[in-house]
Amino acid sequence: QVQLVESGGGLVQAGGSLRLSCVASSSPSIFIIHTMGWYRQAPGKQRELVADITQSGETNYADSVKGRFIASRDYAKNTVTLEMDSLRPEDTAVYYCHAYFALRDYWGRGTLVTVSS
Repeated sequence: QVQLVESGGGLVQAGGSLRLSCVASSSPSIFIIHTMGWYRQAPGKQRELVADITQSGETNYADSVKGRFIASRDYAKNTVTLEMDSLRPEDTAVYYCHAYFALRDYWGRGTLVTVSS
């Protein structure tokens, strides 16, 4: 089992910045997560990938966030961070931390990001 706990998020004006963090914990405590990243779900829309990072360091971004968001990962601490700049109202959504481990998907509870115009 893997537990994911997100932090960050909140309300920001358009053009502003926010930082999301996620830490993964598991029992037993020693584990290697293949992929960690972030998804988001806006009201009335499907959940979509924002960015993820594989164990080898390959990073994938949604086209809508390229050049504005940066994902990073600390493999030793099992954390993943999302730096979000130049935020737009359309970035408003619940952001979920995601991990793929032992052939299973794990999700955090989500953190709300609201961008006002």
